[in-house]
Amino acid sequence: MILLAGHAAFAHAAPPAAMKFPADFGAHPDTRTEWWYVTGSLQADARLWGFQITFFRSTTGLASSPIAASASRFAATELVFAHAALTDLEQRRLRHDQRIARSGFGIAQADAGDTRVLLRDWRLVRSGNAYRAEVSSDSAGYALDLRITPSQPVLLQGESGLSRKGPGAEHTSHYYSEAQLGVQGRLTLEGRAIEVTGKAWLDHEWSDAFIPPQAVGWDWIGMNLDDGSALTAFRLRRADGSSVYAGGSFRRADGQLRIFGPDEVMFTAGRVWQSASSKASYPVQWTVTTPSGKFAVSALLDNQELDNRGSTGSIYWEGLSDLLDESGRRIGRGYLEMTGYAAALRL
Repeated sequence: MILLAGHAAFAHAAPPAAMKFPADFGAHPDTRTEWWYVTGSLQADARLWGFQITFFRSTTGLASSPIAASASRFAATELVFAHAALTDLEQRRLRHDQRIARSGFGIAQADAGDTRVLLRDWRLVRSGNAYRAEVSSDSAGYALDLRITPSQPVLLQGESGLSRKGPGAEHTSHYYSEAQLGVQGRLTLEGRAIEVTGKAWLDHEWSDAFIPPQAVGWDWIGMNLDDGSALTAFRLRRADGSSVYAGGSFRRADGQLRIFGPDEVMFTAGRVWQSASSKASYPVQWTVTTPSGKFAVSALLDNQELDNRGSTGSIYWEGLSDLLDESGRRIGRGYLEMTGYAAALRL
């Protein structure tokens, strides 16, 4: 999601090795791009919201540049970005804010060793096997203070956490998920505090350059099923809509895990919504075919487009969606993400 040109060369993702926790919950400053991505649903009585909180860390490459020796300590060798969004289904409205700052000076940081990502008063911190997420936005009229608690082991995506994203060995990322997360906390909406509960999904991914050159973006789903299972599916997409590479996983509630190969996942677009703002057209309904079943994905609000040109430079769609089986019965809920529809995405 981060568009930063002119980086110095970085090493590609290393061969599979056992991830080490809690260290791998933390930042990996030797890699170019990294993000912690939390999405989920919140509920108070019959009212439902979707939420997204994402922190990005990006190494600019200035530390290894020829001018590094003369660069001041104010040189932006690492940047931290953050996006936060609230899907308000009752009001049919997406509330969204974004931030960016260079690391350091008590303003922004992404710590190694465990999850601790800060950007001014926004934060995602892991402590005692649970996460605390805090964001607030005067302009968007809401704030979140959430405690997010795992109920299942970490889900290593790909081969022991090394996820292939393209035909070349360099098209890889380190990637794990935490599905079926429990959520409790407070949503403050237009000054009114509301106690909420919910369910969430966390992705943590780091890489140097995983998008193949022929790909303009990706389609991705992370779905918590009502029976305790977890479904991940993604594909890297060409400009004509065809797939460059695909993958994902399905973990049953009993822990049995099935990793999908690149030829085992198919995204078929359904109904399309066009943004009045960006003029981009997004499929807001999909059929996703995997070895673990054929599923329908349906957005709960068409307009969940995020304009982040003030931080990462990208426009993309990311929103709360239902998961349905072949009979049309709702069996889960989670997030759908679509990038590269407004303009080709480059990491």
